[in-house]
Amino acid sequence: MHYLSTRNNKLKKSFLHILFQGLSQEGGLFLPDSWPSISMDSLKGKNYQEIAHAVIHPYVKESISGDELSSILKKTYKSFDHEKVAPLFKIEKNKYILELFYGPTFAFKDYALQFLGNLFSHVMLNSNKNITILGATSGDTGSAAIEAFKSKKNINVFILHPHNMVSDVQRRQMTTVNDSNIYNIALEGTFDDCQQIVKTLFLNSEIQSQTSLTAVNSINWSRLIAQTVYYFWAYSQLDSKKISFIVPSGNFGNIFSARAAVFMGLPVDQLYLVTNANDILHRTITSGKMKKAGVQQTYSPSMDIQVSSNFERQIFESLERNSEELQHIMRSFLNTGQYVLSSKVVKDLQSIYRSYSVSNVQILETIKNFSDKYNYLADPHTATGLYVLDEEQSNNPLVSLACAHPAKFGDAIKIATGLKPDFPNKLKNVFDKEEKFTILKNNTEDIKKYILKNL
Repeated sequence: MHYLSTRNNKLKKSFLHILFQGLSQEGGLFLPDSWPSISMDSLKGKNYQEIAHAVIHPYVKESISGDELSSILKKTYKSFDHEKVAPLFKIEKNKYILELFYGPTFAFKDYALQFLGNLFSHVMLNSNKNITILGATSGDTGSAAIEAFKSKKNINVFILHPHNMVSDVQRRQMTTVNDSNIYNIALEGTFDDCQQIVKTLFLNSEIQSQTSLTAVNSINWSRLIAQTVYYFWAYSQLDSKKISFIVPSGNFGNIFSARAAVFMGLPVDQLYLVTNANDILHRTITSGKMKKAGVQQTYSPSMDIQVSSNFERQIFESLERNSEELQHIMRSFLNTGQYVLSSKVVKDLQSIYRSYSVSNVQILETIKNFSDKYNYLADPHTATGLYVLDEEQSNNPLVSLACAHPAKFGDAIKIATGLKPDFPNKLKNVFDKEEKFTILKNNTEDIKKYILKNL
């Protein structure tokens, strides 16, 4: 298997090349040149780690042996707190919640970033190579990346988060880690600003000449294939010919991982994409008009995004992998903040996704509703999906993804229910630790100087 770029479909790169490069030289995102096929019958009776091996190995087998991948996966999931890794919680007939908060930082990002951390360590085991991990976070990616890479040899980690726009617990999970290779930057701007700076620096020749920049955002293909695993896992747990998923979406990575599973043969009936009030994805899918608006602060801060990087991968597929047309669309959108997609692309999007936008008020109402009706406590991001789970009916299993532990968003839970959730033991002392972060202006040059100074 080789990898091409959304902005250069003639590329033929190896897995190890794209693992560290993050973006292509043209600024595009990597994708496999063909989609492997997974036999659903082969997954029956397998545990989570075994299904992960079956799903991931076709993408890496030219670079990593089956035994090596087994070792990496064993290390990846040993720190997860549930024997099933990602358990299904049944609400009522044909309605389930896939709980993805049993990793070390209590968010779904752990499922990909613990894998990525162990993958990097394996590949660099006999190398003198030094790498610099650069990432932007709207909340949970940062803490999951820091947990995965803290104290790792020959790796420095720089994470940008929007200042005062993540929850207190999310921030402290990042900023109370005092390992010497960890650098937290609080940017005076939005997540979209953080993300744009990261993309710009990946294409900056000066910084690339002094270090090897590596991505941990969901622009990194390895993260998406690790997330694809739990869609196959959920299907394997249910006795049904088809399955549907409800996916809360900000940067489009998690829902595109579901789309990748469909390409690989997972029999999905419907994919439901759910946004909060920052609803550019919902508006684009329903109308075809990609148009940026101001970022609104909501109770679900990890979804407070107007430029969803991974949506580029989906547009590329909807264009039948036409790189030239994709480049035109992305240039126009970047320069003007808007673009009207062709009817053909919109028709393709609507054939794959049904979209919802869930307001702040509806998030709180849903948290209370599920608490009262099912004695189930959901974080605000999960609640956007549960709103849809409550609205929709299906003859097939309908699975909504639980994104994070509710204790990470205790203030919103208290507003909704009047009670604060109990903290897991690992989070109880996060407010007692000293924080370490640097506040910087929304300026690419300032960020570059800070990184180079601290290498």
